[in-house]
Amino acid sequence: MKILAPLLAILPIGLLVAVPAAAQTAADPTAFAGGKDVQAQLKAMLAEMKPGQGFAWKPVVRDGSNVAAIEIWKKPGKPAVHPAEAEYAIVLEGAGTLVSGGTMPDQETRNATLVEGSKIEGGTTRALAPGDVILVPAGVPHWFGITGERLVLLGIKLPKGK
Repeated sequence: MKILAPLLAILPIGLLVAVPAAAQTAADPTAFAGGKDVQAQLKAMLAEMKPGQGFAWKPVVRDGSNVAAIEIWKKPGKPAVHPAEAEYAIVLEGAGTLVSGGTMPDQETRNATLVEGSKIEGGTTRALAPGDVILVPAGVPHWFGITGERLVLLGIKLPKGK
């Protein structure tokens, strides 16, 4: 987790946006989660995960629909597409694989923000390690595989056009 502090420092300021908090003022509505806070949240999330639970998600900072969240992957999810949101993520710890691009032939719409499938055809495969930065444009199929105990991401959804 030593990589966390430098990564938070390089995030574009506009991505970590306002969240209702006692330390916020009208003059500075910026939301902030220090490295110790993020590490404490990650530790708590890991302790709360049930045996066999493959995924956990919890916001670190938020402003309405704008959210930066910790994502813990212990098992791979289904290939997904977010039609109106780009997905930006930084690998905080662990190891995994990203498959992105190509097509997802058997799409099933779950809701307005999520379409899932069982496979991606013709995508690009990349190994993931701490410090890697990912930006999947809106509408692009993607899937995260786990190659170790877990893959931990700081994930941010960005509405299309921002």
